[in-house]
Amino acid sequence: MGIGPLGLTASSIVILFSFILFIPLLKSSQRLLINLSFFAFSAASILGIAGGVWTVGAGITNKFIIPLGLPDLPFHLRLDPLSGFFITVISLLSFFVSLYSIGYVKGYLGKRPVTNLVIFYSLFLAGMMMVVIADDALFFLISWEAMAAASYFLVMFEDENLENRKAAFLYIIVAHVGAIAILLSFGIMAGLATGFESFSGYTFDAMREADVPLKWATAAFLLAFFGFAAKAGVIPLHVWLPEAHPVAPSNVSALMSGVMLKTAIYGIVRVSFDLLGGFPWWWGALVLIFGLISAVMGVLYALMQHDLKRLLAYHSVENIGIILVGIGLSMIFTSFNMPMLAALGLIAGLYHTMNHAVFKGLLFMGAGAVLHATGERDMEEMGGLIHRMKWTAPLFLIGCVSISALPPFNGFVSEWLTFQAFLLSPVLPSPLLRLLIPLGAALLALSAALAAACFVKAFGVTFLGHWRGRHMPRVHEADWFMRSGMILAALSCLLLGVLPTFVIDWMDIIPQHLVGTKIGASSGAYGWLWLTPIAPERASYSGISVFFGILFVVALTYLVLHITRGHVERVPIWDCGFAKLNERMQYNAASFSMPIRRIFGFLFKIKEDVKLTPCSTHKPFPKKLNYHLKVRDRFWGWIYKPIVESCFWLARHAGKLQQGRVQAYLIYSFITIIILLLFSR
Repeated sequence: MGIGPLGLTASSIVILFSFILFIPLLKSSQRLLINLSFFAFSAASILGIAGGVWTVGAGITNKFIIPLGLPDLPFHLRLDPLSGFFITVISLLSFFVSLYSIGYVKGYLGKRPVTNLVIFYSLFLAGMMMVVIADDALFFLISWEAMAAASYFLVMFEDENLENRKAAFLYIIVAHVGAIAILLSFGIMAGLATGFESFSGYTFDAMREADVPLKWATAAFLLAFFGFAAKAGVIPLHVWLPEAHPVAPSNVSALMSGVMLKTAIYGIVRVSFDLLGGFPWWWGALVLIFGLISAVMGVLYALMQHDLKRLLAYHSVENIGIILVGIGLSMIFTSFNMPMLAALGLIAGLYHTMNHAVFKGLLFMGAGAVLHATGERDMEEMGGLIHRMKWTAPLFLIGCVSISALPPFNGFVSEWLTFQAFLLSPVLPSPLLRLLIPLGAALLALSAALAAACFVKAFGVTFLGHWRGRHMPRVHEADWFMRSGMILAALSCLLLGVLPTFVIDWMDIIPQHLVGTKIGASSGAYGWLWLTPIAPERASYSGISVFFGILFVVALTYLVLHITRGHVERVPIWDCGFAKLNERMQYNAASFSMPIRRIFGFLFKIKEDVKLTPCSTHKPFPKKLNYHLKVRDRFWGWIYKPIVESCFWLARHAGKLQQGRVQAYLIYSFITIIILLLFSR
């Protein structure tokens, strides 16, 4: 294998697996276990970053065969620019989160052993990396299941809580249903590659070379899209995501939301652009439609939440939708033989993949710091944390600005590129698409505006104002390991926002391999300072100019206000003439989202209850008022509840077959033999 990109990546995976052997020796010293293990995982992540960056930058493809697996079915490995990009994304966030975990996981010391957390964390990272370098269906599915199983045990880490057990169970069911669909998709492609005469079609090389009829290619694509969409949390397959992410440890939530979901994006791109190749335009339209639905519904669901981690989980649904929008546009442009526009859409989707990994990892780490300091996830019980968490608050704010797609941070660049792909859609020859795609652009703009509103709520309710909870905990700032992980992620958000031309030039080899062209020549036509996709006369953006412009305005404002004494005065807050304001009169999460709830309430199942406790002496004036709000997902009632109830009904009736008598079981066996004899003819 050598000391090449694939060798570095394989070394990273070997370190992750090898360290598990040393964990029993460190089990007795939990603090030492945490320090050594997460330092080792950080080192492994650096090797993965080096391998991925090298692969994409050099535009090379490395292959290797490992003589493991079943007889005559060895494992095939491949590291090409597409897998190298995802290895870079996975390893980058893993490095940040592993540093953060050194401080975060120590919060469990004295409460519960962390040995299982360390073991499955290592397997989880290794599983994700193996998924993107697998070059055959067998190794891919083994890696996929290893990743799913490890993340299942991580979600159920605090298994004494019923909420964790239910969330993990729901997650593993959806994951396995998706895995079955992926298996069937690979089965179709592998079978057609060899005419169903041998098993040699299980390699991805054989699938690439196969001439698959359109109807079978469509079946394979739909199965693969369904399977990967279940893992990505695409609506309506999203129900596991807002249940699993909030209950998992926050460092695990950062990885699950930031990079595990991206393995599904990798699968969609790999199957659509690489293994199947040519496709009709409606495949891309399908991806685009589900992306738009997920983007809009995800942010609306998030706005309804008052659990901070559940809010972030729903925003993962939204951002996966934005990524799918870029990929869907790329597929549409590819089907109409518009390679330059296809490259733009693909770059937009992949760039948002990296951006979302970084800023969502930062936000979950920030939420973990808040949970670590206060023991609370409910925003209604928070407030005023900016005064006690002076590092976490501005770092979390950077994540909020980034995910809200505001310049100069990274979320703006990828969404701006996606809008550029939308704005160029009138050149499409289909009148139907020319009508529908502008509507998609409007929906994407709506989701961006709602995301900004949602994170004004998230930051304002959590960090501003005064503490709303009944009991004020002893709030403490995160330690330096936790801060270092968040600081590195925040710096990445800034660098990806102000220097996008460098990143696009680095990753431009991916559309070159998949759609036949790149946008580097046009995007950097005016040097590294200006981003000019397709043509400079159509659109341009200079992240670094915007950054220094904002910096100049802020500095000038500060100087004007502070250069002369007396310009800034601290006075009591204006109380509207009522001098008895208290923390209960602040806006909270429910009141902030009320206008949105009134407009889009028909999309949810909303239950509001108001209970009045009358005053014994002054009956017209209530002594106490209790307000309860419950917002439910309609998809659960429409799709999943009937399936669950049907399964329980079948289980109850199937249980009647278990009589506990030998005679009944002999009759069942006899009937089975008779049926088999009849069908054998």
